[in-house]
Amino acid sequence: MRQLIYATVISFIISILIGPIIIPILEKLKFGQSIREEGPQSHIKKTGTPTMGGIIMMFAVFVTSLLFAWKNTNLIIAMIVTLSFGLIGLIDDFIKVVLKRNLGLRAYQKLIGQLIIGAVVAIYAANHPYIGTTLLIPFTSEYLNLGIFYIPLTIFVVVGTANSVNLTDGLDGLATGVTLVVAAFFAIVSLGSGYTGLSIFSGTIAGACLGFLKFNAYPAQVFMGDTGSMALGGAVAALAVLTRMQLFLPLIGGVYMIEALSVILQVSFFKLTGKRILKMSPLHHHYELKGNHETKVVVSFWIATAILALISMLALSIF
Repeated sequence: MRQLIYATVISFIISILIGPIIIPILEKLKFGQSIREEGPQSHIKKTGTPTMGGIIMMFAVFVTSLLFAWKNTNLIIAMIVTLSFGLIGLIDDFIKVVLKRNLGLRAYQKLIGQLIIGAVVAIYAANHPYIGTTLLIPFTSEYLNLGIFYIPLTIFVVVGTANSVNLTDGLDGLATGVTLVVAAFFAIVSLGSGYTGLSIFSGTIAGACLGFLKFNAYPAQVFMGDTGSMALGGAVAALAVLTRMQLFLPLIGGVYMIEALSVILQVSFFKLTGKRILKMSPLHHHYELKGNHETKVVVSFWIATAILALISMLALSIF
């Protein structure tokens, strides 16, 4: 418990301290966010706000994790997965912001990188003596052995989670606050399940998010960009895989899942009928266009995640 607290506080302090250093640099380099014209009109004023601020969280997580990395292999793996996804996001942001190519990396380029990372963590987990090919079933103390289906399912979970978090990052503080709650959940669960290293790593994510929220909450001084959202998605996915809790992601990561499903349903329905189910996707924009202020939508999603975290606790037999 003491190490978890230390990791959370250290990561928070690093994030708070380097924010005022990184943000002016991003402003000076003119790494500003481009806002879609077809998006909510209230977002137009955000044009030019510095992006790629996920560097702040990545740095805080990396430095803090190094202080404890020598003690736990799982922590090292989780950190590598997080930084690897963050690197994909960083390259994507660089192409969009610096090279002025709006689409960034091609979809297939991002997918190939994500699949490789997903395969590495899936193979590692499948061959780990204390993880293997079993998944904890929610609301029971039973485990489901997937055998040969474990690796493809886990790759799907890793890639899907990373992209779902990426889609959630559309309002000031939304993805940051939701992931803060999710990371706190994994910190408590990992500690209770005996995954000390992963508990510490979860603390570094929670601390980094909490510190970054100071600069990312409405009105945001900086956006995390794909650099941050992909890194956070990788972190959540890695924690779920290494704690054998992939089946819990639809619950604890319910906001991520609903955001992703809203996009899939919107696109699919439009292609089939030429009509839209929502005013705009992802879901958070739909609620904005219905007249809800951005902060109201964000706080509502934070509350929903907190409730889902409590339900997820009930779904664990250790509590």
